[in-house]
Amino acid sequence: MNPGWPGLLQQLLHFDQYLALWVQHYGLWIYLALFLILFAETGLVVTPILPGDSMLFVCGTLAGAGLMSLPWLLLSLMTAAVLGDALNYYLGHRYGICLFGGRWLRVAYLRRTEAFYERHGGKAVVIGRFLPIIRTFVPFVAGIARMSYARFLRFNLLGALLWVGGLLLAGYFLGAVPWVKSHLNLVLVSLILLSLLPAAWTGLQGRRSRRAD
Repeated sequence: MNPGWPGLLQQLLHFDQYLALWVQHYGLWIYLALFLILFAETGLVVTPILPGDSMLFVCGTLAGAGLMSLPWLLLSLMTAAVLGDALNYYLGHRYGICLFGGRWLRVAYLRRTEAFYERHGGKAVVIGRFLPIIRTFVPFVAGIARMSYARFLRFNLLGALLWVGGLLLAGYFLGAVPWVKSHLNLVLVSLILLSLLPAAWTGLQGRRSRRAD
């Protein structure tokens, strides 16, 4: 595999081919590897750029082609998503408060965050699943905001079901469509670009607000 960013981009664009080879070489171990990748993306604040959306879609296409087990994918990856968000929530709840009261984050911001999650926390947890990069921070902030864990868990389960199940099933059924099958690279590029849009939009809005100030 080529080193550096060009090699990484090549692997992302041809992720279906690499994953198919890994399935043949590593068998059931690939489910553990995919579990760890998704767990890291959702559970660790420092790994928000892992390709969760494209990975789920490609796994679905391989399941549709008979190369992977859809039930095993649903079970392992939904579990990874739920546990990842649970860990992220814990980290925010346990350590996130240390970020406030200092130079960068004021206690007033914490109060606003708590009020926001009191009103809209459930929607944020579910919708955040579908916003790459942002989904890594939503459970962390929910923990900081002291959102009730029982309430968080309900929406965590719902979000994982919709996100993981939706993308896996989309790949499972759409992967057999001739156009999608012959243009899978284009589909993956589109998913990657869509993954970058929320972060780009947030950055643009932040820059505009700073200029306005």
